[in-house]
Amino acid sequence: MQLEEKKSGNVLVINILEARMDARVAADFKSRMFNLINSGNTFIVLNFSEVDFIDSSGLGAIVSVLKTIGKNGDIVLSGINDTVMTMFRLTRMDKVFDIYSSESEAVTELSKKI
Repeated sequence: MQLEEKKSGNVLVINILEARMDARVAADFKSRMFNLINSGNTFIVLNFSEVDFIDSSGLGAIVSVLKTIGKNGDIVLSGINDTVMTMFRLTRMDKVFDIYSSESEAVTELSKKI
């Protein structure tokens, strides 16, 4: 799984550099995210601008990471295209996650929670 990490203040931005977020990458994604959380990164923006497809395994991995963070932080999403957003709406995950059109907007809004 290709991820690019960068810090913006106290917020960790993760650019997902995969076209598909599916069963093939879900376990690796969770493992890498858990390592980042255990290192103290609990306010995270997941940038989906490179992701064209997500399935239930990908959604499950993101929810698992959110549950791991719990009340100690938050995850917000950015850059979701129409196809991926349809999956979020069908599964009502758009009600679970705060979703922003741009990475900068996501960082700004998440920074207000710190």
